[in-house]
Amino acid sequence: MIRAWLEPWLLRRWYGDVVPGPLLRALAGLYGWQVARRVAAYRGGRRTQHRVAVPVLVVGNLVAGGSGKTPAVIALAQHFTASGRRPGVLTRGYGRRGNTPSWASADSDPRLTGDEPIVIARRSGVPVRVDADRVRAARALIAAGCDLLLTDDGLQHYRLGRDIEIEVRDAARGYGNGLLLPAGPLREPLARARQCDFRLVTGAADALAPQDGSFAMPIVPGSLMRLHDGDLCALSAFRGQRVHAVAGIGRPQRFFTTLRSAGIAVVEHAFADHHRFCPRDLRFGDDLAVLMTEKDAVKCQPFANERCFALAVDAVLPAAFYAALDQRLADCDRMPS
Repeated sequence: MIRAWLEPWLLRRWYGDVVPGPLLRALAGLYGWQVARRVAAYRGGRRTQHRVAVPVLVVGNLVAGGSGKTPAVIALAQHFTASGRRPGVLTRGYGRRGNTPSWASADSDPRLTGDEPIVIARRSGVPVRVDADRVRAARALIAAGCDLLLTDDGLQHYRLGRDIEIEVRDAARGYGNGLLLPAGPLREPLARARQCDFRLVTGAADALAPQDGSFAMPIVPGSLMRLHDGDLCALSAFRGQRVHAVAGIGRPQRFFTTLRSAGIAVVEHAFADHHRFCPRDLRFGDDLAVLMTEKDAVKCQPFANERCFALAVDAVLPAAFYAALDQRLADCDRMPS
């Protein structure tokens, strides 16, 4: 209940025209001091950064909330698999119950692994290790035969050494008011973005500045899967129809806009990110179809009926990005361990 009120209240200050008050700014100053102190501890050797025997690629963001990291991780895993690599993904499994390390698979229980790890496992087919201890997760993946590791949201996790950093951000929201949490959406100061090797921007209209490591990353809709039996159909099958749209993600409006762009009349049902769905959340008192995100579908599948569908989305990364990334990875491979 508190989160339902607090989230929109903060968003108006982060991305709207409401100026954060003195208390939020004071808390942001304290948060910034803690961030700087932690980074300095790793750089100064007072905290140990652990390196592993294979290249580590971190995919993360500077802002709190969704930006497209999961589709980016899936696209990268598919790319490296097609290139002959054996990638693995490590993630903390946000929103799960307990801290027991586990492997995520297509049929895992989202209560134990979180929702995003299941989506990654289903779509990529690579090993996915869920563990709050990313160093331990990395070692488990290497023991399982992985020769390259992708971290889903680990830009601020300095304990695990990394070879390549990829920042993902949303073009529409950008960095908001440019302030640190909780006065703004930033997890680290804005200068941190320039330290990343690559920057992927969802919703960007052009190729941005490849020479600076910045690339547009469109997120495009794919097929719809009926949760009841796994049957697939095109999104266009619902063109001109009215549907219930369910989204418990960082930016529900992005999902609603995608459906409207396909000519679908949307009845919006926005939930908090990583919402734990229950059967009553999908009871709307009519016979309209219910369309939801893949992330929400893994939690709704046990009680979904024949009217419930999940929309797959894909991150489209330009060839120039993959070429630059592969070259950077080749340089990492040549470096002595």
